[in-house]
Amino acid sequence: MTTDLKNRIVAAIKERRNNYSSDAKMAVALGISSSQFSRITRKGDMDNVLADAKWISIARRLGVELNGNKELVAAKTPVFQFVVSQLSACQDNSLSGILCDSADVGKSYAAKWYCRNTKDAVYIDCSQVKTKQKLIRAIAREFGLTNTGRYSDVYDDLVYYLVAADTPLVALDEVGDLQYPAFLELKALWNATQYDCAWYMIGADGLEKKINDNISNRKVGYTEIFSRFGSRYQKITPQAGEELAKFKRQQVAMIAKANGVSNPQLLYSKTQGSLRRIRYEIKKLNQQAQEA
Repeated sequence: MTTDLKNRIVAAIKERRNNYSSDAKMAVALGISSSQFSRITRKGDMDNVLADAKWISIARRLGVELNGNKELVAAKTPVFQFVVSQLSACQDNSLSGILCDSADVGKSYAAKWYCRNTKDAVYIDCSQVKTKQKLIRAIAREFGLTNTGRYSDVYDDLVYYLVAADTPLVALDEVGDLQYPAFLELKALWNATQYDCAWYMIGADGLEKKINDNISNRKVGYTEIFSRFGSRYQKITPQAGEELAKFKRQQVAMIAKANGVSNPQLLYSKTQGSLRRIRYEIKKLNQQAQEA
């Protein structure tokens, strides 16, 4: 772990600091102690403060490129603008919603960007915290709250914080991966924070099917969850065919322009509109330009 990389990680920490009400809360969210946070951000101590694995973990959470490549510029694509406007409206008014749309169109990228740049807005990848306990502890940690100890204490502290905070937002991605008890706990947490916290579910088409199937089968909790999250599925991309292809080409062109790529048609031919693939192809083009 080089000093240059550590400096870039610390710069990212300082950039995100205003998203938290105190150094201590951000330290908890990053998984380090308050003294370690102070040493690396206030005193400039880099050596023998954090293990390399922790530096890497923080870099991943803050979106710092370990290989030195420049992070892609966020393009104001239709999906990006839609997701950001949805999250902003929900947070400002303590509302809830569900976005179910095609995979790999930029939903997660936009949600992560919004939460990284907005105070009291947290992003949770539910595929990594599928159980009830892991989910609630992860939300608490992202808000800078103690997430260890008795589960009931973590839950109660989280509810207290969400009710007291100024318009918090929880963006839940890959929600379809949650286990059933975690879904029920979301309903309980929504009930406990009604009118005080914004909630937003994000998933692909499978999430819509999962909710609808369980509502049809009268599985306890799903009708209530759907109602609490707005009773409708938001969607931005066209269904299929040429309209969808045109939509993806538009997105690719906007991303290419924002990142200095002069041939968006070539980029689309290599990726067919896959934003994960676009990320790789743009970095490859940038690397080739540096080597030329």
